[in-house]
Amino acid sequence: MMNLNALKIDPEFQGKIPPLTFEELNQLEANILRDGRIINPIIVWQGLIVDGHNRFIIAKKHPEIPFTVHETEFANRYEAIIWICKNQLGRRNLTPEQKKYLIGKQYEAEKLNHGGDQKSNLKKSTGQNGQSIDKRWTRRRIADENGVNDSFVKRAEQFSKGVDAAEKAVPGTRQKVLTGEVKPTAAEIASVARAPPEERPALVAEICKPKDQKKAAVTRTTPLPAAKPLSDSSTSEEESTDEEPIHTPAPQEQTFPQRVNEPLK
Repeated sequence: MMNLNALKIDPEFQGKIPPLTFEELNQLEANILRDGRIINPIIVWQGLIVDGHNRFIIAKKHPEIPFTVHETEFANRYEAIIWICKNQLGRRNLTPEQKKYLIGKQYEAEKLNHGGDQKSNLKKSTGQNGQSIDKRWTRRRIADENGVNDSFVKRAEQFSKGVDAAEKAVPGTRQKVLTGEVKPTAAEIASVARAPPEERPALVAEICKPKDQKKAAVTRTTPLPAAKPLSDSSTSEEESTDEEPIHTPAPQEQTFPQRVNEPLK
């Protein structure tokens, strides 16, 4: 049995694996204690855990419980990330956000693995057009594997980049978004990656607000010029806004009949 101290958790690898809930982790621990051993192996690459982070944590908590380690080989980190994403996408209990995130990270890693976003021998040999064709083929293949279309894969990459940028700006955001605890729109979360780093914490705080708080903020900040004459009344801003379209046609109704009917008198 391998020494647990020889195994390491890589934050980038671990970040691709949807975390278990508190109840799920407790149930896994109870099952392991009941069985008296950790049945599924901890899978590692060069001493880094690529699958079995929760089993590793439980093994450290209960060193008397036997476990096994399976070492696998990858050419580089990108291949390891691709494997992690594919492995996790095989789970049945993924949220829609977790599935979208994993598809986006797989697509990103596959492009990087083939030199899609950096100078490489492949890019030099095939040219930019060849890279574009390769990207489209990669998107289509990933889409077919996951029952989505290639446009979804492209949007998923932007979503995943936004989630990672939000996590870096405000740690803990990734788990909240992927578990559905907070529900920013895909466009909102993707905008985080495009924002300057110094503006990201405030942006993350804003887009992670509940929808009713977002609407309230918009109501408070939206100018309401038609409501100004009603400032002495007891109506609210929302009521004043609703009254505006009722009063605007009045001047036309007063002038139009006079101009048409006056010669007939």
